[in-house]
Amino acid sequence: MSNFSLEFENMSEEQIYIDLKSRFKHMFPKSDSDISKLSNFIALLKQIFGKISWIGFYFFDGKILHLGLFQGKIACTQIDFGSGVCGTALKERRSIIVENVNKFPGHIACDSDSKSEIVVPIILGNDIFGVLDIDSYRYSAFNQIDQKYLEEYLNFLANEIDFRKIIFSLIEQK
Repeated sequence: MSNFSLEFENMSEEQIYIDLKSRFKHMFPKSDSDISKLSNFIALLKQIFGKISWIGFYFFDGKILHLGLFQGKIACTQIDFGSGVCGTALKERRSIIVENVNKFPGHIACDSDSKSEIVVPIILGNDIFGVLDIDSYRYSAFNQIDQKYLEEYLNFLANEIDFRKIIFSLIEQK
């Protein structure tokens, strides 16, 4: 991916999402490790979308969400199933867009400057592996377009990456 050009001037966010999706097979070669793929995935989104202040993965061990790869300020390391936006999205098995985090009941404020958030669960078949959590310092930064493409991206990644192996390594470390 080192020789990869990322120029998106004069493109709408949806056009950028579409363009990125068409490049995924080349951006995440089979020869890369799963950790490298996930690291570059979050770096790519943070680099391209200026509205993102924090982005990262929380992985689910069957009981708790554990902080995984991320970019941004120091974050909460564990989130209970069903707690906050991340735990709720996982429990309900659906993406959640929060226009104003201060109005979300039980919001967990890891970064007091965060204003809005989108959380997309990572699901393959009946298995839930965790969530992609994205924050912004702007209110109402995320919408249905973000949700649509982030869900498609995670579906792509769930078929390319062995999330079971990542979860297993988490459990072994306890």
